[in-house]
Amino acid sequence: MEFIDVVFPLNLGPLTYKCPEHLNEKALPGMFVSAPLKKHISFGIILGKSSKTIKGEIKTISEVHGESPMLEPPLLNLLEWMSDYYIANKGIVLKSMLTKEVFKPVKQRKSVKAEKETEIPEILLDVDENILSKINESISQKEYKTFLMHAPSSLYEISFMTKLLKPDMKAIVLVPEIVQLNHIAPYLKKIFGEKLCILHSSVTKGQRSEAYSKIISGECNVVLGTRSAIFAPLKNPSMIIVMHEQSTSYKTEEGFRYNARDIAVMRGLLEKTTVVLSSICPSIESIYNAKKNKYTLLKPSAILKKPAIRIVNMYNEKQPNPNLSKTVVDAASSAIKKNERIMFVINKKGYSMLSCKECENIETCSKCGIPLVLHNEDKSLRCSYCGIKTKIVDSCSKCKSFKVALTGAGIQRIEESIKKLFNIQPIRLDSDKIQGKADLESFSEMIKGEAILLGTKLLTKRLNLHDTHEGLGMAAVLNADFYLNLPDFRSAEKAYQEIYAIADRVKPEGRIFLQTRMPQNDVYRFLRNYDYDSFCNEELSRRKAMLYPPYSKLAIITFKGRDYNEKKVKDRIQKLLKENEDMEILGPSLSMTKKGQKEYSLLMKSPTKNKVNLAAREFLKIGEEEKNLKINIAIDA
Repeated sequence: MEFIDVVFPLNLGPLTYKCPEHLNEKALPGMFVSAPLKKHISFGIILGKSSKTIKGEIKTISEVHGESPMLEPPLLNLLEWMSDYYIANKGIVLKSMLTKEVFKPVKQRKSVKAEKETEIPEILLDVDENILSKINESISQKEYKTFLMHAPSSLYEISFMTKLLKPDMKAIVLVPEIVQLNHIAPYLKKIFGEKLCILHSSVTKGQRSEAYSKIISGECNVVLGTRSAIFAPLKNPSMIIVMHEQSTSYKTEEGFRYNARDIAVMRGLLEKTTVVLSSICPSIESIYNAKKNKYTLLKPSAILKKPAIRIVNMYNEKQPNPNLSKTVVDAASSAIKKNERIMFVINKKGYSMLSCKECENIETCSKCGIPLVLHNEDKSLRCSYCGIKTKIVDSCSKCKSFKVALTGAGIQRIEESIKKLFNIQPIRLDSDKIQGKADLESFSEMIKGEAILLGTKLLTKRLNLHDTHEGLGMAAVLNADFYLNLPDFRSAEKAYQEIYAIADRVKPEGRIFLQTRMPQNDVYRFLRNYDYDSFCNEELSRRKAMLYPPYSKLAIITFKGRDYNEKKVKDRIQKLLKENEDMEILGPSLSMTKKGQKEYSLLMKSPTKNKVNLAAREFLKIGEEEKNLKINIAIDA
């Protein structure tokens, strides 16, 4: 009787089982298996024959299901790599790779309405044939190669992708957001018809089960999806495409932390498959990899006219209303007279904040310590982090003065100002207005023909090319410095990418206004000239000097829980800090979670991956000593 290792989609490592002789031939690595676990029969995946020394009583597997492996060798190797790289149990990795509908299929309900066919305007651009031929050559040779395409516009990126994909091809196409997926799907449907499978968080359990069944059986040969679609069990894909590769939506923020873009590259290596990363503003890490010849940089020769960007210095500007300069108001008035559509972006929810004129104190959340924002609908003060609501105060909580007044302008106050200035009700998009899937699906209909769009960062993420295919005449970022003031070493990169994404929605003869109190910042100079190459070079120099990625490896370790021995944990952390003095470790810093728990965070930084990995594993052991303490590790955070 043979022994095999089985991994379950749980926070466990592999477990060893006996395999009865009549199942030996079927019990291949990657096969779907049922086996007793505690008092139940659970479903898992066979990793392979066990190499462990067998001791004690060993349970026997119940059944091997299917005729072929659920996970082929490349995906099993990917599971192993992810477990090691991201320092996670193989069971947790498997849980991310295969959803529960794979293990327990759900029947598709007959009452599910067929998806409405989306009409696509014929707006695709001509693409660089030389670049296409380079990628096609790599595909025909069935070799691993990663290409980084720096597209001149999002429309060019879509046009290129549709020309690259052929009806007889097997491929995985990743996009960061469901809205973008819904925009791209009709183009792929036209090429692949019923051979296209779509995977994202909003498909029903039945649809997901059906999609996986088609992928495994070979009925479907192209998978379009958001980040988890990178794990689709598609056999021998010819190509993996990651669109808008710089997007932070490819990173998971909770639970098992991974970056789908990086996993796409690793899967390409393991599958000997061509990988295409594309973006209008590629990530600094990808640009660095291209400079180091790990990726092949492709820059189309297309020269597209772009809208003019104007920097508005708010120190010198008259402001008819809070956060609205005279320059922007005058330009908007002119655009409205020409019947042009306008977009205002302000990254601040609510109406405004409350501050004291006596001591300059700003009312903050008692739990989180961040400023409370006034919401005009219900006249409440809210914390945008933990969601706590309080009544509007009459006096300052610090000095008790009654001289409290509104300060700054959130999106609700800007909405009110726009209505008064232009006598037009803007269409507002923020997380207070857009609560669920239905709101998002109706958004494109809501904004049709509307003269003024107003939103937070959510607006630019949700707008697709269909919403603005006629082009916006003008866009104004009312608090552009918001991006630069984020407590993140990537803040300059994110600022450039977010603002460029807004510019990408404005027609070539249009204008973009950036209101700032930091007009001399280099980011604005590079943006004004659309000089991303120079920006990347300067950003790489800055990161090299500060030893930030891509010149180092990072890990963020968080400790949180209730009723654990806090002193013992602190002592253990301090001991490990002393043992790793040769590596830069920032922290521990204390913050509060949304549930009011204390959370300690450490940031570890080293030029070598192994040092970070080994140190992180030592910190992880603290959680094994303290049952009520939860430790989370984010690699490449």
